[in-house]
Amino acid sequence: MKLLIVGLGSMGKRRARLLRGLVPEVQIAGVDSAPGRREEAQTLGITAYESLDAALAADSFDGALVCTAPLSHAGLIGQLLEAGLPVFTELNLVDDGYDENIRKAKEKGVPLFLSSTMLYRGETRYIKRRVREFAGPVNYIYHIGQYLPDWHPWENYKNFFVGDARTGGVREIFGIDLPWLLDTFGPVTGFTAMKDKISNLEIAYPDSVFVTLRHENGTKGMLAVDVVSPKAVRNFECFGEGLHLFWEGNPRSLYEFDKQSGEKQPVNTYAQVEQDPRYSDNIVENAYVDELANFLGVLAGEEQPRYSFERDKETIRLIEAIENA
Repeated sequence: MKLLIVGLGSMGKRRARLLRGLVPEVQIAGVDSAPGRREEAQTLGITAYESLDAALAADSFDGALVCTAPLSHAGLIGQLLEAGLPVFTELNLVDDGYDENIRKAKEKGVPLFLSSTMLYRGETRYIKRRVREFAGPVNYIYHIGQYLPDWHPWENYKNFFVGDARTGGVREIFGIDLPWLLDTFGPVTGFTAMKDKISNLEIAYPDSVFVTLRHENGTKGMLAVDVVSPKAVRNFECFGEGLHLFWEGNPRSLYEFDKQSGEKQPVNTYAQVEQDPRYSDNIVENAYVDELANFLGVLAGEEQPRYSFERDKETIRLIEAIENA
């Protein structure tokens, strides 16, 4: 199997490393305009090209992964689909080119796979299962935040996509977490939002957003999203008459309250946890592996993707409504 990774930054290198863990014999080529990244890729055994045109002219591939900044995705996806390649893409955050690329994928008869890594987390899948089994009314409170300069400590936050208002840090958090919340609790029928800026960060968007969501099934959610919290935080609590779940974002922090003992009982959803020490402890490699395994299953015609461009259009529509409120 030959795969092409477009974008050899932190995510592109992560995808390459994890793909080799899944398929040791996979051949990987990459595209990046930065000479330093191409040189590093060569040392990792990745054939590197300066442009997508050069890569497509030099070789044929079984699929491609788009791991560049979100605003560049639409054009790259379109070019890869035109070449007849199945496409895996990282989070887009904007719906540029969605309708056209959905149409192209159908015309070419190739998969168009959209990353939504939180749908692959063992903890979110457990929360969804317990909420569905409970079948009674529930509400939730959820705070997600991390100081923006700490997202990529090796580069200035103004030099990668979170510095752009269209793909900013708050929008990225919504783009990461709303898909699993909508999958678990259902469509949103109404919301209220409050936004402000409480930091000295040089960004052209609010750094703190509070939203109350009303889901179609009656569930209410209080969502606090920020790029200010000095400690990376992901605190989730779901409660109803007879169900109480707690999660602090990492696999060792999922608990369910047991009424009989009067104690919170730990819930283990992973036999073994893989993590990258460069990131906070709520970034789990296992979910990235499971997501890539799903993509490979889709390529083999054996599985269906857990997320789609069609569903993401609805997610982006909600994000934009919150931003414009």
